[in-house]
Amino acid sequence: MMDNYKKIINLLQKLTLDAMLISNGNNIRYISGFAGATGYLYISGNRHTLVTDFRYTIQAEHEAEGYEIITIGSGGYEEVLNDLIRTDKPMRLGFEAEDMLYSTYQNLKDKLAVEELVPIGNEITQLRRIKTAKELEYIKKAEKIGDQVFTEILDFIKPGMTELEIAAQIEFLLKMRGAEGLSFSSIVASGLNSSMPHAVPSRKRIEAGDFVTMDFGCVYEGYCSDMTRTIVIGKASERQREIYRVVLEAQTQALSFIKAGYRGSEVDRVARDIIYKAGFEGCFGHGLGHSVGLEVHENPRLNMSDESILLPGMIETVEPGIYIKGYGGVRIEDLVAVTEDGCENFTHSKKELIEL
Repeated sequence: MMDNYKKIINLLQKLTLDAMLISNGNNIRYISGFAGATGYLYISGNRHTLVTDFRYTIQAEHEAEGYEIITIGSGGYEEVLNDLIRTDKPMRLGFEAEDMLYSTYQNLKDKLAVEELVPIGNEITQLRRIKTAKELEYIKKAEKIGDQVFTEILDFIKPGMTELEIAAQIEFLLKMRGAEGLSFSSIVASGLNSSMPHAVPSRKRIEAGDFVTMDFGCVYEGYCSDMTRTIVIGKASERQREIYRVVLEAQTQALSFIKAGYRGSEVDRVARDIIYKAGFEGCFGHGLGHSVGLEVHENPRLNMSDESILLPGMIETVEPGIYIKGYGGVRIEDLVAVTEDGCENFTHSKKELIEL
């Protein structure tokens, strides 16, 4: 993690800051290794200090190797931070305005003995866009767990089960296969509910003729996975087959197109044009994909407005969909690492239309 610490030192120079106060939990983990739920990271040319409370002191000592660990007392975070400031004497202190409640900012502004608090925008999260070999390994492992669970859940699903029951089994299996947590609350959407891209699993029972969309992911060593598959209960109708065929073609073409050097909007357009030309304009209302890492939704995005240039080592989901109100919907999602000449697909679950 000390390599990431050096990136922050470089940021201090770039932004002409004397020190930086980091509050975003994922950024704290990225820089120091500490995965606790609360704390601040204070970094300057002289100090690299993790400030937390008693609940996380031992964890911090284990995870934040090379960092000074300070446990707050009755004076809270402000007292410890002011001690650091009085000793270190920074004039310009950077802070993560995008992560901080306005009330927290006002409290720090009123109580910290520093001349200037400087918002740093998304400078740190930008550092996380390109994954290291170790990060890619963790994400690949998390996605492999998802592949295993998808195979197993197919043997579990039966007509009459509720969406909630299937979601619960998916989450149980993810943890049984080695996940330390969920990337997000699993989506299981059947029948008419599958027309809602982010439907919440309900007590609806699945029945013959339903599309069933399952979107889920897990966390491994802090890094997220994300995948989606849509199946049909019983024999698919011709209309269901056509919708599925168009979504799969859109994804296949986008996967063949994506590589370093293209803009996110360009990759999105490949899939979107196929869906629109097939007569489903207005039925694909979200972007084609997003990056994944310590958070399940990161930048850059694959959508109509993201002009970011894709670079080797970036992770992206590729997840076109068609959603028809009053009928149902299909989404197919893979997770890929961008390379110089294409992508490496981390998702290996079959994509031929499955009829259970």
